[in-house]
Amino acid sequence: MKQIAARHHSAQSFMMIVSLIGWSLAIYSLLQMPVIEKPFELLFLLTFIFICEHYPMPFRKGNSSLTFPIIFLTYLIYGIEITIVLYFIGVLLTTWINKRPLRIIFFNPAQLILSLAGAHFFQETFMPLFSAPEMWKNFVSLFIFIALFYLINNFIVDIILFLRPEKYTKEIWAEKGKGELFSFSISLVYGFLLYYLGSQNRGEVDIFTYFFFLSPLIFLAIISSIILRLRADKQRLKALFHFSSELNKSIPTKEWDKEIKLLLSEVVFYEESFLFTKDEQENWELAFSEGSRADLAEALKEEDLSKLEKIHTTQVFNKQDLDQAPLSGCFDKNMQAAVYAPLLLDNELIGCLILTKIRTNSFVVEDVHSISTISNQLAIFLKTQLLFREKEQRILLEERNRIAHDIHDGIAQTLAGAVMKFDSAARKIPSNPEEAQRMINDSNNTLREGLKEIRDSIYALRPYPTENLSLDSAIQKKIDEMKKNGNNGLEILFEKRGIQTQLSLLTEKVIYSITQESIQNCIKHAQASSLNVLLSYQKEQIFLKIKDDGIGFSLYEAMTTAMKEPHYGILQMNEDAAKIGATLQIESSETKGTEIIVRIPKMGFEGGIINDSSTVGG
Repeated sequence: MKQIAARHHSAQSFMMIVSLIGWSLAIYSLLQMPVIEKPFELLFLLTFIFICEHYPMPFRKGNSSLTFPIIFLTYLIYGIEITIVLYFIGVLLTTWINKRPLRIIFFNPAQLILSLAGAHFFQETFMPLFSAPEMWKNFVSLFIFIALFYLINNFIVDIILFLRPEKYTKEIWAEKGKGELFSFSISLVYGFLLYYLGSQNRGEVDIFTYFFFLSPLIFLAIISSIILRLRADKQRLKALFHFSSELNKSIPTKEWDKEIKLLLSEVVFYEESFLFTKDEQENWELAFSEGSRADLAEALKEEDLSKLEKIHTTQVFNKQDLDQAPLSGCFDKNMQAAVYAPLLLDNELIGCLILTKIRTNSFVVEDVHSISTISNQLAIFLKTQLLFREKEQRILLEERNRIAHDIHDGIAQTLAGAVMKFDSAARKIPSNPEEAQRMINDSNNTLREGLKEIRDSIYALRPYPTENLSLDSAIQKKIDEMKKNGNNGLEILFEKRGIQTQLSLLTEKVIYSITQESIQNCIKHAQASSLNVLLSYQKEQIFLKIKDDGIGFSLYEAMTTAMKEPHYGILQMNEDAAKIGATLQIESSETKGTEIIVRIPKMGFEGGIINDSSTVGG
C-alpha cells in the first residue's frame, strides 16, 4: 500500500510540475503576443479548436482529437505566441465546460502547449542546419514538427499513466497508440495540403477559405468521435450481455463469488470490490471482497452495516465527500472514489455492490450506468440462488421423509415380523420342534430380504461419484468397473460430444442415475452384445441416448411391473428426469433392441424451473 501511495504522489507531483511550466508558458506567450489585426479570424479558429477538442476520439485511459491541423495552420499564419494562447484557451474551455476534475483542467492545456513549444523549439534550433532544396526542406520540416508534437505529447501522457497505481498494460498502450496514429495521419495529410495550396497563387486568403479548408476536418472529428463512442457503447453492451449470460451459469456453483469477480473485471475497471447481502434474518453480511485491506474483518466489526439501508439509488462518492459514505472505513486509505449500487428487487433491498478507485472523479457516467446494470443482474442472481437453495432443501427434505417412510413401512415392519416369529419359535421348540424350525427358516428369509433393503438404502445415501469427479469421468469410471466385474460379454461404448457446461449437482445426479440404471438393466435382461452411450452437450439442451441391440421388452409390461416396485426401474428414471424438467423417451422392440433418450433443457441443467409433472415418452 505504501508503494501505491508513493506512485500516486509521484504522478500528482509530475502533473503539478507540467501544469506549472505550461501555465507559465501560456502567460509568457500572452505577454509577448503581437497586436491582433484580425480578431474575427482568430475567434473563428478558436471556435474550430473548441469543436475538435469537444469531440475527441475516446480510447481507454484518454482521448485523441483532430485539433492539430487547425493549430498548425494558426502557427504558420500567426506564429507561436498566438498559437499557444489560442490552443491553451480552447483546451481550457473544453475541460471546464465538460466539468473535468480540477487537476485535469490545469494539466491538459499545459501538457498540449508544452508539446507544441517543444516541437517549435526543435524546428527553430535544428532545421536551419538542414540543407536541401526548399520544397523538400519544407516537407521534412513539416513532418518533423508534427511528429515531435505527437511524440512529446504521448511521452508526457505515458509518464503519467505509468506513474499512476492503475495498470497500464501493453494492450492499453497499443489502443491509445492507434488513436494517436490516426490523428497523426490526418494532421500530416492536412499539413502537406497546406504547403501545396500555399505554394499556388490562388488570390487573397480570407475567412471563407479557412472555413472551406477546415470544414471537412470538423465533420471528420465529429463523425469519428460519434462512431468510436458508439463502438465503445457496443463493446460495453456486449460485455454486459456476456456478464448476464455467464452469471446465470454460476447459480448452482459453490464458488460463484469467483465467477462474479472475473465477470465484473471484464465490464468495469476498479481497485476494490465489496458485495454485501442480507441473510434470512435481514442482517447485513459480506458476501465477498476483492483487493481490500488485510485487516478487513477487524474493520467491519467497527462499522455499522445498517448504514447501507440508506442507499436506494446508485451513488458516487469522491474524495471530498468519501468520508461521509457508508463503510468508507473499510476501504484502503488510498481510495478516493467509490460507487454504491444497491441490489433492489421489487423495491426490496437485498444487497449492495461497492467499487472503489484510487483517483477521484474517475468513475465516468458510462461506468456508473454499467455498474447499475450489473447490480440489477446481481439482485436477480441472488434471489434466484436463494430459490435454488430452497428447492434443493425441499428435495432433501422430501428424500429424508421418503427414507423415513420406507424404513417405517418396510424395514421396520420386516424386522418386527421376524422378531415375533423368533419369539413364537422359541416357545414351540419343546412341544413342536418341526414347526419352530419352519418359523426360524421363514424369519431368516425375511431378515435376508430386510438386509437387502438396508443395503439398497445405504447405497442410495452414499455420495454420488459426480460429487468428486466430473460427470463424464464418473460415467466412464462406472463403465470400466462394470467391464472389470463382468457384464455378460456386453461391449459398452461411451461417446461424449461438445464441451461440458456448468451443471447443478442434481442434474449430474439424474444423468448419472439414468445411465447407470439403463446399463444395469441391459446387462441383466437385454441379452445384448453391444450398448452405446452418447452424452451430447448442446447449446440449448443436453442430449443423452443409451441404445442396445438386445431382445427388447414390452413397455406396458415393464410399467405394470414398475408399479409394484415404485422406487426402481422406469418409474424412478421418469421421476428423476421430471425433477430437472427433462423428458424421458423409451423405445423398444424385439428386433431393434432398446433406445432410451433424455433431453434436458437449458433451464433444467442451469438449475432453473423444475417441471413437477412426470412424462414417459414423447
